Amino acid sequence: MGWLFYFTKIDIVLFMEIKYIDIHSHFNLKQFEGDLDESIKKMHERGVATICVGTDLETSKRAVEIAEKYDFIWATVGMHPTDTKDTFKVEDFEELARNPKVVAIGECGLDYFRTPKIDVYDHQRENFLAQIRLAQMVHKPLMIHARPSKGSMDAYEDALGILQDFDEIRANFHFFVGSTSIAQRALDQGHTMSFDGPITFTDEYNEVLRALPLESIMAETDSPYAAPEPHRGGRAEPWMVEFVYRKIAEIRGEDEEEVRIALNENASKFFNILF
Repeated sequence: MGWLFYFTKIDIVLFMEIKYIDIHSHFNLKQFEGDLDESIKKMHERGVATICVGTDLETSKRAVEIAEKYDFIWATVGMHPTDTKDTFKVEDFEELARNPKVVAIGECGLDYFRTPKIDVYDHQRENFLAQIRLAQMVHKPLMIHARPSKGSMDAYEDALGILQDFDEIRANFHFFVGSTSIAQRALDQGHTMSFDGPITFTDEYNEVLRALPLESIMAETDSPYAAPEPHRGGRAEPWMVEFVYRKIAEIRGEDEEEVRIALNENASKFFNILF
């Protein structure tokens, strides 16, 4: 891809060729408070860009703050379905959402994994709808968190059911764990899916990854969570997304370089970012 020009905190001019993009990370969380600069340096050394994802108002502000410092970091702003019991207020997020470094709204969606749907659906649905309205206002896509209850695809089914009424909205289902039929339904509605560290140490995702068209796939780390092999068990960092890229190519039986280029192009197109 292209060459990137930016200033570091100490005003040294650097150039970076972006080789990989981690489309979902959380540099804005407390796990990176002590060594954020070092983690970003590792990204630069490996040619990795990332999108820092907000989960509430404060982490959204922090994501934008980090993104504004680096040309190879972008942000999302939004409210995670389970991280807070607050009500999403569009007016609290609109100015942030219009920032040119913000490339999506979310992560937002539905999560029934630990709490029964009957107890959370109304609240989560209203917050989800509010964030869809914000995405409409600012003309940006959604970063979706959908986590179904065990043995079910319910969160995906409900999220897709809500999204089907908004033809102009495009969404990426992050950390996708859905079935091939759910994946096909998402594709039919014009959405994409991203995969992260667990694909490197389990074959549960292989069938879906082989079934999907390459243009619908992106890669992420969800750092600091779910580190890929050979770093499993430790803190995930965006620079580790290279292992996810490689595994996607391996699972699909495709050329590693062709897959790398395609995944970068997918991210550039979906989030409307140039690199």
